[in-house]
Amino acid sequence: MHHRFSPRVHHFQHDLFMFYLDLDELAGVARKLWLFSHNRRNVYSFCDADHEPAGAVPLKERIHGFLREKGLVPAPADRVMLLTLPRVLGYIFNPISIYYCFNSAGEPVATVAEVGNTFREMKLFLLRAEDQKPGGAFEKILPKDFYVSPFSKLDLNFDFRLQIPAGKLDVKVDELAGAKKMFISTLTGQRRELTNRSLAWFTFKYPLITLKVIFLIHWHAFRLWAKRVPFYAKAAHPELQRDVRRPHASLAP
Repeated sequence: MHHRFSPRVHHFQHDLFMFYLDLDELAGVARKLWLFSHNRRNVYSFCDADHEPAGAVPLKERIHGFLREKGLVPAPADRVMLLTLPRVLGYIFNPISIYYCFNSAGEPVATVAEVGNTFREMKLFLLRAEDQKPGGAFEKILPKDFYVSPFSKLDLNFDFRLQIPAGKLDVKVDELAGAKKMFISTLTGQRRELTNRSLAWFTFKYPLITLKVIFLIHWHAFRLWAKRVPFYAKAAHPELQRDVRRPHASLAP
């Protein structure tokens, strides 16, 4: 669900499904599922190279490296779960993927939100152990400094609320201008076991999910343009786009 408050009200809600994968179990999952592969072509393909930080080593090791880069030494993650969309018939687009990091006792110690845009750029947002609230959710307000939508300013803040998935999914990422809430987004859902049967059913129920996501992004962009919501060009403020992974040519020095 997305709901924009300003400068024009705009609301939508769409159904989809996402994968919640243990990065240590990808090869085993691929062997068990007919429609899913790891770093190989299939109806659904999980490719390490589609995620950040970039590198030739396995994705879990790269996440460990990112945590160490941010001062978590040694990297505390014994287990890393990833909420994401894989490639569907070779096509990938992920507005957000979330890494949930657990220690050897099974306790959540960090979350990393990997936010993407239609320029194929990504930015990683880290929520640490001290950001976890008594209810279990990781909550933190962080500077956006990233071009996500041409209809949102760059100098806003992201307000993250990332609940550790159990039986249900509860993710909230809002945009704030100071204390004013400009935009709210939520991902909610029920957890289902990943089996050949369930994946076949969701493929039938939600076909070509990544193509659906990118189509809806452009469809709602057209509707916002029709509502005369102000448009911000990506190249207008490169100085407000910081720590961007795989930067677009518009950010070249």
